[in-house]
Amino acid sequence: MVSKRRLSKSEEKESPTEDASQARKQPLSKKTKKSRVHSEVEENDSVFVKLLKTSGIILKTGESQHQLAVDQIIFQKKLFQTLKKHPSYPKIIEEFISGLESYIEDQDSFRNCLVSCERLQDEEASMGTSYSKSLIKLLLGIDILQPAIIKTLFEKLPEFLFEKVNTDGISMPRLIISQLKWLDRVVDGKDLTTKIMQLISIAPVYLQHDFITSLPEIIGDSQHADVGKELSDLLTENTSLTVPILDVLSSLRLDPKLVSEVRQLVMGKLSSVRLDDLPVIIKFILHSVTTTDALEVISELREQLDLQHCVLPSQLQASQSRLKSKGRRSSSGNQENSGQDCVILLFDVIKSAVRYEKTISEAWIKAIESTPSGSEHKIFDLTMLLIIYSTNTQTKKYIERVLRNKIRSGCFQEQLLQSTFYVHYLVLKDVCPSILSLAQSFLHSLDQSIILFGSLLYKYAFKFFDTYCQQEVVGALVTHICSGNEAEVDTALDILLDLVVVNLSAMRLNAVFVKGILDYLENMSPQQIRKLFYILSTLAFSKQHEASSHIQDDMHLVIRKQLSSTIFKYKLIGIIGAVTMAGIMAADRSSSLTQGRAALSSEQCTQVTSLLQLVHSCSKQSPWASALYYDEFANLIQGGKLAPKALEWAGQTIFNDFQDAFVVDFCAVPEGDYPFPVKALYGLEEYSSRDGIAINLLPLLFSEDFAKDGGRMTSQESDQKLVSPLCLAPYFRLLRLCVERQHNGNLEEIDGLLDCPVFLTDLEPGERLESMSVKEHSFLCSLIFLTLNWFREVVNGFCQQKSPEMKGKVLTRLKHIVELQRILEKYLADIPDYVPPPANFDLETLDITPHTSTAVAAKIRKQGNIGGRKRKADDSKTSSSDTLSKEDSSECDPTSSDRSQLEKDFKGKEEKTSVSLQNYRAFFRELDIEVFSILHCGLVTKCILDTEMHTESKGSRNIGFSHLHQRSAQEIAHSIVRLLTPMCNHLENIHNYFQCLAAENQGVVDGPGVKGQEYHIMSSCYQRLLQIFHGLFAWSGFFQPENYNLLYSALEVLTNRLKQREPDQPLEELLSQSFHYLQNFRHSIPSFHCALYLIRLLMVLLEKSTAPTQNKEKIASLARQFLCRVWPRGEKESSNIPNDQLHALLSIYLEHTDSVLKAIEEIAGVGVPELINSPKDASSSTFPTLTRHTFVIFFRVMMAELEKTVKGLQAGTAADSQQIHEEKLLYWNMAVRDFSILINLIKVFDSRPVLHVCLKYGRLFVEAFLKQCMPLLDFSFRKHREDVLSLLETFQLNTRLLHHLCGHSKIHQDTKLTKHVPLLKKTLELLVCRVKAMLVLNNCREAFWLGNLKNRDLQGEEIISQNSQESTADESGDDASSQVSKSKATEDGEEDEASDGEKEQDSDESDDDSD
Repeated sequence: MVSKRRLSKSEEKESPTEDASQARKQPLSKKTKKSRVHSEVEENDSVFVKLLKTSGIILKTGESQHQLAVDQIIFQKKLFQTLKKHPSYPKIIEEFISGLESYIEDQDSFRNCLVSCERLQDEEASMGTSYSKSLIKLLLGIDILQPAIIKTLFEKLPEFLFEKVNTDGISMPRLIISQLKWLDRVVDGKDLTTKIMQLISIAPVYLQHDFITSLPEIIGDSQHADVGKELSDLLTENTSLTVPILDVLSSLRLDPKLVSEVRQLVMGKLSSVRLDDLPVIIKFILHSVTTTDALEVISELREQLDLQHCVLPSQLQASQSRLKSKGRRSSSGNQENSGQDCVILLFDVIKSAVRYEKTISEAWIKAIESTPSGSEHKIFDLTMLLIIYSTNTQTKKYIERVLRNKIRSGCFQEQLLQSTFYVHYLVLKDVCPSILSLAQSFLHSLDQSIILFGSLLYKYAFKFFDTYCQQEVVGALVTHICSGNEAEVDTALDILLDLVVVNLSAMRLNAVFVKGILDYLENMSPQQIRKLFYILSTLAFSKQHEASSHIQDDMHLVIRKQLSSTIFKYKLIGIIGAVTMAGIMAADRSSSLTQGRAALSSEQCTQVTSLLQLVHSCSKQSPWASALYYDEFANLIQGGKLAPKALEWAGQTIFNDFQDAFVVDFCAVPEGDYPFPVKALYGLEEYSSRDGIAINLLPLLFSEDFAKDGGRMTSQESDQKLVSPLCLAPYFRLLRLCVERQHNGNLEEIDGLLDCPVFLTDLEPGERLESMSVKEHSFLCSLIFLTLNWFREVVNGFCQQKSPEMKGKVLTRLKHIVELQRILEKYLADIPDYVPPPANFDLETLDITPHTSTAVAAKIRKQGNIGGRKRKADDSKTSSSDTLSKEDSSECDPTSSDRSQLEKDFKGKEEKTSVSLQNYRAFFRELDIEVFSILHCGLVTKCILDTEMHTESKGSRNIGFSHLHQRSAQEIAHSIVRLLTPMCNHLENIHNYFQCLAAENQGVVDGPGVKGQEYHIMSSCYQRLLQIFHGLFAWSGFFQPENYNLLYSALEVLTNRLKQREPDQPLEELLSQSFHYLQNFRHSIPSFHCALYLIRLLMVLLEKSTAPTQNKEKIASLARQFLCRVWPRGEKESSNIPNDQLHALLSIYLEHTDSVLKAIEEIAGVGVPELINSPKDASSSTFPTLTRHTFVIFFRVMMAELEKTVKGLQAGTAADSQQIHEEKLLYWNMAVRDFSILINLIKVFDSRPVLHVCLKYGRLFVEAFLKQCMPLLDFSFRKHREDVLSLLETFQLNTRLLHHLCGHSKIHQDTKLTKHVPLLKKTLELLVCRVKAMLVLNNCREAFWLGNLKNRDLQGEEIISQNSQESTADESGDDASSQVSKSKATEDGEEDEASDGEKEQDSDESDDDSD
């Protein structure tokens, strides 16, 4: 008995269905069977018991199983035949059922009938199934009994609905329902369905769930529709049953309409369902999607589903804590895990759907792609794109394209990406390889925003994923670095640098990969080498333990090997690496909180000094190497991170060495066999005593230049160590920075170097220039270059000193720089092949030679740097990286050659030379960011202003950028904002200068003074200042939250120029006031280039405003004023306005004006006729910028803007109101009129560029007319018949002219023009057909007829071709010019008249093709 009880318990616990439990009954031993013989047999005289016994079942009492003596099928057959052949059939069935009902009134007996029977026959004799069914299930298999037994079961079932589960674990309702599953045949399916649905409606919730999930196994296919309908009704009533109902519905064959209704219902409840239920719901939604509604469903799903809010804040905190301390259990326990598990399960469902259903994946991508603005994107979108990217190889390119477009448009930004990884890092971890593959693809891009996004993918993958993924990230970055592609190398190194800063301990585990990059140093730039050694040194020296010692050893080996190399390039690599490493080893850790790292130990200090001494000894044989070492060391000290001990050692050594090498007593004028008399020049103080000092420049240069060629050394030089004058400027920079750091910026200790003279000779060339030998000529040039670089470095050094005396001396040095540059230009003009001594010693400058070419391209490239630090700062704003390509600055105005041309003009009047120092930029020392603090000095006199500004715009243009490369874009932006006040002062003073000049000249453009040098300098300074302002406010970094305060500060400076400071003004108010302030400068703008920069500056401010409408009109008005102004012309310039600048300003005017069509009509209808009627070199009186030279620019911009405007106009629908139809028709009338005016201008201005514009934009306009206007005409024709016909008539004349233009192009065989002809003719043909279709639609077909259109030239003369006569008849069908008559029943005369005026459009004639 015990064994039986246990068996039945285990059976019911395993499964309420019998099949599994019965399978377990099979291997009963014979011993067990014998033990059951003692169970009591049911003795009863009822028909029920007798018939069962006759058929082969012995009923048992108590908890014993009923015994089946024959095979199950034989039992069913015998019982069926017995009942069927019984004399009282069919009454016997009622008696049998009543016997059954009596028998099962006892609960134990009922339970026995529901559990499987015990089989008595031997296993060998069993031919049937390997399990036994229950008695009830066997009886349900007999058709004549089934309906009655089902009725009995459903009557019996409610008794057990609210009872607790039996002690043996059996749930009677589940057991009863399980009898109905998988019946071979259901006699009355409808009745069964009705009963079970009624049962579901009254059952308690926990049973409802089971009953619903059993439905597919119970009902037949024919009942699926009814059940589906009832379940969908139940779904609306009871949300808690959503999961089982959807589970069942996805297993039924249902009408698509019903499925769609259920899906809509579920979609509406998505925001309120439990997270646990979400996977099943999403599975149902995705499985019910069809090809036609996929996009709509997915779009709605992505709007409804916001997993960011499903994952509770506590779960996020827990996940964050797991990130920070992996391995520690979070306090929140299982709740968080279950939440994350549900999200993972949900994404598994989605992954499965997108992997196997192409429709779903494509719809999902399209849904995301069609979301317009960034604010509407969720983290779910980004997660989905990454998942589809990983699961579906066919869509990878498509997803990449979508991502690129979204990144460019600013929809996917850093914050969204960070949130995506933060919330779904567990899901994304599974697709890590795909994320890295995507990042790799993005890093190959040329677009800076996409590269930034790719780098963020790497960073977040490293931050959020496990150790294996981190290793993969580092491996991928190392691959990028070793690729040799410069942009990739820079980006990858920046990412590694960030990872080292953010997560040093994790990076240290991957140090061995990074170390491998040391084998690829050869192709790296100096800045890249610095970064690499910084990364490796940080990994090796940041924490002393054994794991990093092998990196230290390898780095020492590599550096020693490079330093000892005889190949100069490798020596330079060694110097850069060694100094960078020394910087990390000797870093000032005094700010660190941890004890023991507060100061540099004596052992570490010894290591650092010995490393630096090694570099010094290895580089002293080469001036270049020494100079690079001094520059690198200076940059290290400038960073301010060197420990005091190391700084003290460096300071003493450097001070003594500099004094010995370069400084001599003023009274000890060198004597010797010099080619020129030595004089002490450029001293700022009269030395009455004999204790003054001087820089020993000429003797050092002579001893280097002449002595190495075998010349005699002077007696003085033979006594001392030979020092190269090349090292003078770098060494002073190092000395100055060292003193500055040690004395908190005070340079009194070395202030004698600011005003001390330099041993030179008379530099003014005078008459002797032509009599000099080439060698002497070169010597003097080198001398001037070295002197200039010394002065530049002195200005760098002392520019920030506070005392008025020092400020005055710095300004004087600036004057000396300008003066020396003027002299230098004279020398260089006579010696074009001269190569100056180097001033920047990075690897890039190894092979630099000056450009003697004055090609425009070179000017443009170099000109990008004229603004000195300010221009560089502007450039740095075009890039998020601090390693910036200053020379190729995209923000630099493309025609800055205009500025250099101005300079050269006034130079040319004084000296007949065209040498520009732009070409020698690499041979001047770099001016530091800090130099521009000189702007704070104020305008003492106009002379000082000229000097300062000229120096900025002229001298600084020649600098290298190695120092600037080491500053971040944020630092540079901060510097400029600090300079805004003095720059505003200068801007206002220049504004006043031009205002006064205009008053003196009484408005005459080319009045006295306009041609002078002073005017041009002031003008170029004005332009440069506006350029700086534009560069600052256009910086993309202002959109980053951390730079918001900086923007606020910058705008406050401008606002405070207008009114008193008011605290806490809103940003919108500041923008408005700043706009107003800058707008006030419009009256004094001296050149067109300045005007363009002012407009662009105002536009940049406008972009940052949230309510730009009013100021947009102001910009249009200002642009129009500038177009209507007469601008002064330079002497050597054929035109006073460069074409691209005019193009830009005119585009800005038309884009910002209130009515584009009116503006175009004014220019084309007023300005151009004035130009046509004026003399040859004159201009339009309304628009003085419109001349015969600039007509093509005006024409191109007007055509382009006209096409752009009409293309953006919606076609409208028949459902729109009458008023809207009329407005649109009026708009199109104006557009066609403008088009007509413009097209007809080609009869007067028939130059090739004009015709090219006409062909290109003419076709685009006709296409826009087809797509946007023809649908409007379809439903406007009946009510506005005359208007429509008039519009078509006008347009037809224009298209006919386009047709003539096609003929003209072919006659002249101009390939640039003829390539547009086929597409244009095709479009014209389409227009004919479309007009015919419109007339047919409006039942006016007879108003349309076709005729031949002859090929003519622009003047209307017929083009006679060889076979024109023969081809006329053959081609009459194709070469049709369509015609719309103005009324259905016109008189003959009227129709003829209409045909003359209206040869309906386009005629795409193939007459042309026959030529």
